[in-house]
Amino acid sequence: MTTEVWYTSYGSNTHTDRLAHYIAGGTPPGGARSCPGCRDRRPPAASVPVELEGALYFATESPVWTGGRAFYDPYAEGRVLARAHRITAGQFADIAAQEMYRAPGPDTALDLTGVLRDGRAVLGGGRYETLVRPGTLDGLPMLTFTAPWRLHDVAWNSPSAGYLRHLAAGLLAAGAWDADTVAAYLASRPGAAGHWTPRAVRDLIVG
Repeated sequence: MTTEVWYTSYGSNTHTDRLAHYIAGGTPPGGARSCPGCRDRRPPAASVPVELEGALYFATESPVWTGGRAFYDPYAEGRVLARAHRITAGQFADIAAQEMYRAPGPDTALDLTGVLRDGRAVLGGGRYETLVRPGTLDGLPMLTFTAPWRLHDVAWNSPSAGYLRHLAAGLLAAGAWDADTVAAYLASRPGAAGHWTPRAVRDLIVG
């Protein structure tokens, strides 16, 4: 089994400051709960911008940000701007466990065999309990997590200003896209479209 993977974040963990709390532990800025952190607390060996096939959309209600949160449908048409972090397979399993409200540890370690073999593994019915392998990068698997449902199987929900600002900051820090590109992308996502314009999102970025 592979020892390193690219954790491919399309949501709040595109921002490396927030990801650091999932790795080292602590409460992220604006967070409602403290993260226990990974058993291996080393930072990512690299973080690079990537684009995935599929669609990002906003749904459910975030207790932290309010408004819709980001989900990924790998089977939908489109492209997703994301950021891949090179970490160990164990760190990915621990980050995914925390997103599933599970405490990382040897007794609760996630088995990545299914997703590495099949490209998808449903570990539960929760909002981030489905593992996805959208591709490979530099010979290593790219892994992320999302909901078990598809883009059109759930009611969309507009994201909050704070959440969009955070997502935009993480994508901009990746260095591959300018503010206009990021603003147009986020404003056009299902859930945000019709509620946010590219100009309004750009004002969040530069404001």
